[in-house]
Amino acid sequence: MKWQILTVVALRSIAKNRLRSLLTMLGIIIGVGSVIALLALGQGSQKDIAADIDALGTNLIIIMPDSTATGGVRGGAGTSSSLSLADVDAILADCPAVRYVSPEIRLSEQIIAGNRNWNSAVRGVSPTFRQIRNYRLANGAFFSDREVQSKAKVALLGATVAEELFPGQDPVGARIRIRNVPFTVIGVLAAKGQTGMGADQDDLLLIPSTTALYRLSDGKTVRGLLASAVSADQIDTAKTQITAALRRAHRLRDGQPDDFSLRDQTEIGTMASQVTTTLTLLLSAIAGVSLLVGGIGVMNIMLVSVTERTREIGIRLAVGARSGDILVQFLIEAVILCLCGGIIGALSGLGIAYSLGHIMGSSVVLSPLVILLSVGFTLAVGVFFGFYPARKAAGLNPIEALRYE
Repeated sequence: MKWQILTVVALRSIAKNRLRSLLTMLGIIIGVGSVIALLALGQGSQKDIAADIDALGTNLIIIMPDSTATGGVRGGAGTSSSLSLADVDAILADCPAVRYVSPEIRLSEQIIAGNRNWNSAVRGVSPTFRQIRNYRLANGAFFSDREVQSKAKVALLGATVAEELFPGQDPVGARIRIRNVPFTVIGVLAAKGQTGMGADQDDLLLIPSTTALYRLSDGKTVRGLLASAVSADQIDTAKTQITAALRRAHRLRDGQPDDFSLRDQTEIGTMASQVTTTLTLLLSAIAGVSLLVGGIGVMNIMLVSVTERTREIGIRLAVGARSGDILVQFLIEAVILCLCGGIIGALSGLGIAYSLGHIMGSSVVLSPLVILLSVGFTLAVGVFFGFYPARKAAGLNPIEALRYE
């Protein structure tokens, strides 16, 4: 019963100074809101990154040529021409942990169809590229090994390219030109949409690897290989086998460094998640400073309140209230201020997170446990920063408090 009475008294005191109470809560609201919004967007970004990594392909391993070195000056990764089509056969023959391998000849070309044209990424690949990268067909068919061997001039369009060159039409069977080489469209890839970083996965055109290499490129430069491990737990084994197979194929002696590099989905996802996590923690720490400032603001206002209500405290002590009652009353006031600020801040943070997520096209993920912990932390802030003012109020001498003007 005593707690109920003290809570009612505390609520009346807060309601008597509504504006000051709101300003007192403002620091808590900003702090909690910022933390909730940043964590929700940060966890959403990690979810988007994981989805993007999964969209790259099934148990994907990316094999890139090493850098060139001229006169002691090294180029970037992938600038050498150490990979070839023969490496595909070497990997398939010597790597039982690898299910599929495809070369990837990467070009950026202007594609012409009638009176329309579009600049897009052209990829020379093998038929297994479809399984490695999880591409589905919306229409038509994928090219076969026979068409790769014959350097056939056939192409599959991504959804974006198909819409730009053949708006509202079925492009299967149509003719297009890349440079001066004519191609026949044999299929359209199902739309994959954008990645979390905004890259359009449908803005591409696929042609046989041999066609890209010998009709549009220099006949020798393979920019990379894509491999798919038999299963997720075989990725490390597959990487070891690929390394051994390529070192044999490239006749590298013991002690010579690899002239290629390997990356897998786990490494890519880990690096991306580490960056996102670091930024989220950094921004959350900054937002936590707002929460600390808010707690100091609560303590300051409570000290002012104690000074203003000195005579009231003296009267209550004179008519029989105990020091413990005064202590609890002021603690309740501080906790209520922080709790209300925490609840309003959590709701505001969620609103901000969903609004920004909608604008940026990003996912928003936040567990209820994080919200409860954030609000619970504000209770701790209320007790911590409210204790000193409450103890000061409880320690007043009744006679001196009654004399206070």
